[in-house]
Amino acid sequence: MTTSQIDAPQESPAPPRAPRRLGDGAFAVLLVLPGLALLAAVVLYPLVAALVAAFFEQSLVLPGRTFVGLANIQEVLAGDFWRLLWQTMVFTLGTTIVPFVIGFGLALALNTRIRGAKALRGLMLIPWLVPGVVVSFLWMWIFNANYGVMNALLQSLGLIDEPQAWLAQPGTAMAAVIVAKTWQSFPWMMVMLLAGLQTVPRELHEAAEMDGAGTVRRFFSITVPHLKGIIGLVLLLEFIWNFQHFDIIYVLTGGGPAGSTQTFATAVYETAFKGFDLGMAGALGLLWMVILMALVVVYVRFSEKGEER
Repeated sequence: MTTSQIDAPQESPAPPRAPRRLGDGAFAVLLVLPGLALLAAVVLYPLVAALVAAFFEQSLVLPGRTFVGLANIQEVLAGDFWRLLWQTMVFTLGTTIVPFVIGFGLALALNTRIRGAKALRGLMLIPWLVPGVVVSFLWMWIFNANYGVMNALLQSLGLIDEPQAWLAQPGTAMAAVIVAKTWQSFPWMMVMLLAGLQTVPRELHEAAEMDGAGTVRRFFSITVPHLKGIIGLVLLLEFIWNFQHFDIIYVLTGGGPAGSTQTFATAVYETAFKGFDLGMAGALGLLWMVILMALVVVYVRFSEKGEER
């Protein structure tokens, strides 16, 4: 062994590298990715596929499709679109205004110092907790022409002479559907409005009462202005939900009789899965979504104004 080999300095091993840490942004992305993938697979892909089908002649039972441009949309607008829009608006307005009035009245009653108020709040939430299909079968039994509770009650009061087929007559079917949906909707409106009522300072009511203001005057001068934001949000949300409601209408009447309770939701379903016409169903769904997007824009703008206030 030579002297140069003995005296050569030995290289020290490199220090181990510290493990690379993920930044906060990368870690947040990793957490969100599974949810985004699920959203894309369950919501975004079916939505885009349905909207694309609006521009094709496509059947659910035949293979292939043919591009037709705006022909499906033009055919929908020339057909029953405006009747469907009118019936959807009737259902939506009815199932928004009626439960709001009932819910507001009950919220005002429960906001007072009545005995058993807490128990009543819990009991009145039951209709909201019941699934829509169960609600539909319950009201189908109530409105039944042969053994329904509604006919028995009205006949015992002398208001009708013979049983009525409430769900089988165009003149009463829509009203019956609105009643069933109202029964399910009013509890959540009541809860939201009751929460708003509890934020109104009692000192304002006491001061106004000392100044001689009556109950009605205090309601419109103090209560309503304080609840303006929550009232607007409740009405807008309920309107949007009812505009796309499906289960109660479909189970109770299936859109009948003679299409008198048909709405956008039931029409899209029947066109696609009973008429097997995906192109027409997509076109109807596209127009329906445009109207819904307008409602969502109104909701977002109203929410932003509420936050600014």
